[in-house]
Amino acid sequence: MEDALVVGTGLIGTSAALALQARGVRVHLRDTDPVTARIAAALGAGTVEAAPETVDLAVVAVPPALMPHVLAGLQAEGVARHYTDVASVKAGPQQDIVDLACDTARYVGGHPMAGGERSGPLAARPDLFEGCNWVLTPTPDTETETLNTTFELVAMCGAVPVVMEAAAHDRAVGLVSHAPHVMASLVATLLDQAEERAVSLAGPGVRDLTRVAAADPSLWVDILSANALVVADLLDELSAGLGDAVAGLRAMAATDEDKRSSGVRTVESLLRRGQSGRARISGKRGTQPEQYETVTVAIGDQPGELARLFTNASRAGVNVEDVQLEHSAGQPTGLAHLSVTRDLVEVLAEALRNDGWRHHR
Repeated sequence: MEDALVVGTGLIGTSAALALQARGVRVHLRDTDPVTARIAAALGAGTVEAAPETVDLAVVAVPPALMPHVLAGLQAEGVARHYTDVASVKAGPQQDIVDLACDTARYVGGHPMAGGERSGPLAARPDLFEGCNWVLTPTPDTETETLNTTFELVAMCGAVPVVMEAAAHDRAVGLVSHAPHVMASLVATLLDQAEERAVSLAGPGVRDLTRVAAADPSLWVDILSANALVVADLLDELSAGLGDAVAGLRAMAATDEDKRSSGVRTVESLLRRGQSGRARISGKRGTQPEQYETVTVAIGDQPGELARLFTNASRAGVNVEDVQLEHSAGQPTGLAHLSVTRDLVEVLAEALRNDGWRHHR
């Protein structure tokens, strides 16, 4: 990748531009607010001057509701050879892209799992994505070259590519990001109503729990509206758990010993299940390499082959944790090394055999 266009110079767009600039990519910046774009440029994220010719990649860094129309406009201009976005919701916008007759062969949906409670270019930094997952949601006809270019973007930002279907992504981020944000805000509303003396006792626990509640509400209204039903279903599940917690806590205060013991068991069970769930998060980032195995697949150099491979894996219920590509210019085939958890290796192998792929472990 030699040059790129970043449209939207907020936290994510400017951070991606800074990372690309640091690796020698010429970055052009565009924003509906020219002041914001000039601030990003002054920070070293690129130039606000228009690209003299078609760039390699356009990164659309605008809210989910705006992204499809911005993408359609950029493709109509012909500003780039390939396109991606960083919107935090994928399924609805992807359908809008199809409805707008965008060129889905040269587009890959993307969502870097990074951010912060502060927004805008002044909060950006080039290492924002280091070690973070960057979800990619190719369409069924995404061309191999487009996907490879987006992989290059992810690599230059220091992130880890994770390929998923759009709907699966939305369910996942609802669980790990959107519903927790609403819960953090609900806890923070208790602080808003509390006496100053009580709030002054806040320590790192409540600070960590409510940190994301400091984010821009208008931005999060856009995000939540694009994934509203998923988040509502998750909050329904949480409300059932809250009801059990309330009942258990009231029982713990009872004078009857049997009732109090029952309440203790209920609350302890909740805390243990929470501890178990939290352990899964800490283990994900620190997972040892030996917990994964690599399945290598021979892949042809035809448009859409890599996207077809990931679609086949997704239909088998296999999440590809990482991918590495080996390909020489002018050669008719290459190799895709897919990293998956051990328990899914045989599932993936059987699915690939059934779909006619040549592979080995």
